[in-house]
Amino acid sequence: MDSLDHNLLEVRDLRVRFRIDKKNTFEAVKGISFAVPRNSTVALVGESGSGKSVSSLAVMGLLPADTTLIDPASSILFQGRDVLRLSTAERRRMCGKDISMIFQEPMSSLNPVFTVGYQIGEVLRQHMGMNKKEARARTLALLDEVGIPDPARKIDAYPSQMSGGQQQRVMIAMAIACEPQLLIADEPTTALDVTIQKQIMELIASLQKKRQMSVLFITHDLGLVGEIADHVIVMRHGEVRETGPTRQIFGDPQDSYTRALLHCRPSLDARPWRLPVINDYMEGKAGAGIELRQRARGTAPDDEHVLVVDKLSKSFFLREGLFGKREFKAVKDVSFKLPRGKTLGVVGESGSGKTTVGLTLLRLHQATGGTAMFEGKDLISMPASEYMAYKRRIQIIFQNPYASLNPRFTVGQILLEPMRLHNIGANERERVENAYQLLEKVGLPALAFHRYPHEFSGGQRQRIAIARCLTMKPEILVCDESVSALDVSVQAQVLNLLQDLQDEFGLSYIFISHDLSVVKYISDQVMVMNQGEVVELADSDELYRNPRHPYTKALLGAIPRHDFG
Repeated sequence: MDSLDHNLLEVRDLRVRFRIDKKNTFEAVKGISFAVPRNSTVALVGESGSGKSVSSLAVMGLLPADTTLIDPASSILFQGRDVLRLSTAERRRMCGKDISMIFQEPMSSLNPVFTVGYQIGEVLRQHMGMNKKEARARTLALLDEVGIPDPARKIDAYPSQMSGGQQQRVMIAMAIACEPQLLIADEPTTALDVTIQKQIMELIASLQKKRQMSVLFITHDLGLVGEIADHVIVMRHGEVRETGPTRQIFGDPQDSYTRALLHCRPSLDARPWRLPVINDYMEGKAGAGIELRQRARGTAPDDEHVLVVDKLSKSFFLREGLFGKREFKAVKDVSFKLPRGKTLGVVGESGSGKTTVGLTLLRLHQATGGTAMFEGKDLISMPASEYMAYKRRIQIIFQNPYASLNPRFTVGQILLEPMRLHNIGANERERVENAYQLLEKVGLPALAFHRYPHEFSGGQRQRIAIARCLTMKPEILVCDESVSALDVSVQAQVLNLLQDLQDEFGLSYIFISHDLSVVKYISDQVMVMNQGEVVELADSDELYRNPRHPYTKALLGAIPRHDFG
């Protein structure tokens, strides 16, 4: 991979620093080198903070000029030209036409006030010199090529009128509009359901072959790239830890960090007592009995049920015309029983109603029908004054710890507030002591008590959110996609923590997720939802071994798999 004739892109000794203040800088990328061959797909893999996205933004010239320092000895060669030495105008002509990029979050990348047709057409007018009529015709062809249904209608739709998967397809259409030679895909499937994720991966792979372009695919999930990449580059802390053909990386990884990325993620084939974490591999502990003991899952006929839900329903009423309204049934007659000390996994695609079920049980949505019996009392129909006593006993951990923690409160204030509201603890001193004990319980230092949420990583914030729930000593925890946005190693730590808490306190979990590997690892029973209805409910091992409903089979069939043995 040394010849410029063979390689489309070569990054040589790239060093990137960011100014923190007038005196200090932070080195995000520490002299990395890699190449992207012509007509191939290279995966750049690493956790948050590894430098992979910074490296791709350096290629595109999108790093903030006022705070970024790139070492003069660094070079980024595209077709033999060093893009770091090009003028701003030359760089702008190249990036967008010859090199294009798909960003992680389409809702943030697409302009909400312009139609998708206008935004794709703008790229064609800017880089290809097309007039409005030509750009519209080309846009229609592009929308059809990336699999957008009914392009003639969708071309005039706004981003908010499209699903997450469709928005990502629009981003791909925009990226390939000028027929680039290099497509950079930065975490393009992170927030998508497993079935949509598979569709986007297959779309990128088919476009790569059809157009004979090169793809630099950036992700934190090493397991995801097995089906798409020819070559893998593993990064950590701004350095390249290992590179090689995909078959070699999966079949015989040489670096301990690569092995950790492969094994920290829950497997469909085994359920270790504890998931290994990155440090287990870095310190040589992995394999020493950590993942040998298996955890049994399932329910029994004599299980005590802490919550019995019967025909739970929730409708939303949408305005239609001047005076009319239309009923949308988000949850339709959902029934299940939650055993004490066990976990019910709830899976389904976006819009299946799984999150609405959780929010309705907590009365954050008002149910339109059904019952939820807790100790002989119906949580749904009881008066608000009576429900206050039960509110502390059923809690929720939200998906996004960045949005669910008050940025103006210290961690101590976040933990003390619910104890004060529910009169937990005899006095303030006892409440403070309890808060420190909970920080220790979730693996955070005592110093965290006086710090603010923005001073913590995503995984640490989720631990704070879990600690806040535990202040009220709940019996039921609703985990709403609570590990989906985390790196694989942090995800393993949080899953281990949830399991430890369940073992110690006998907590019951309703674990909502679109990640089927995680659901199988942590769940005793799995409920599959589609369009507001329960289509299948069974013990986790039975459901994964013998799925009965076609929708369940489709979900399981979309899980990324690789076989290089």
